[in-house]
Amino acid sequence: MKTKILILGNGYIATRLQKQWNCPVYDKKILSYQDVVLAYEKYKPQVLINCIGHVGAHNVDDCELDIDKCLLANTLVPVWLGELAFRNPVKLVHISSGCIFHYDYSKQRPITENEVPDYYHLFYSRTKIYAEAVLNPLSQKSNVLIVRIRIPLDIYPNPRNILNKLIKYKTVIDIPNSVTYIPDFIRALEHLLKIDAKGVFNLTNKGGLRYPALLDAYKKLVPDFEYKLLPLKNLKLNRTNVVLSVSKLEKTGFKVRHIKDVLQECVQMYVNYQ
Repeated sequence: MKTKILILGNGYIATRLQKQWNCPVYDKKILSYQDVVLAYEKYKPQVLINCIGHVGAHNVDDCELDIDKCLLANTLVPVWLGELAFRNPVKLVHISSGCIFHYDYSKQRPITENEVPDYYHLFYSRTKIYAEAVLNPLSQKSNVLIVRIRIPLDIYPNPRNILNKLIKYKTVIDIPNSVTYIPDFIRALEHLLKIDAKGVFNLTNKGGLRYPALLDAYKKLVPDFEYKLLPLKNLKLNRTNVVLSVSKLEKTGFKVRHIKDVLQECVQMYVNYQ
């Protein structure tokens, strides 16, 4: 990309974007607003992409083990970056999460960006809600784009890749969930930057993924692989299960692929990289 971009963070999404765009990554710890200013003044980017986030060492339940670290990464840093964008000629892109909603499969349609986040059972989700509560209104007055991703699915093996996780678990639930196919996410983000979009966008694929469909696609290439189904009521974990709307993204002119249409492509490339 010709735009001068600076990525904050050194995690999974930051690494994928850096690999795609070959842009600088600022991976020093940010502990204050002044640290944000120093990063901005050093690189003078046109676009600042915040990939900093804390999801716990093993899973989101671990966020309860270090409340200060989670609040700092998921809430305070985004707020400081929002203030930076308000004071300076820079576009802020904040990578948020779709795991911030209750969802009733029997009654609800896919959740749009206009609906108010309401999933407070997980501390991780609360920290993401807090950040959006500041950045979304701020996007009306400054150049702020909030993109929600959910359950990353990728062509490269990685512990954060849902395919990695499901292969390891071997026991899965069977309920539709919005998923972000990372190659499509990168293309969608490039599109939103090109049109200088602001506000909140759900950056998932269309429809809901049932995990058995993904594992069945994998099993076609790895016949020895086996898995079992787990009834949702037996999961005994607080987790969001939700389907997000992508109509707002589609209205910008971006063609959003259905999640079922990327499974074969994804699994084939994933197996090649293993």
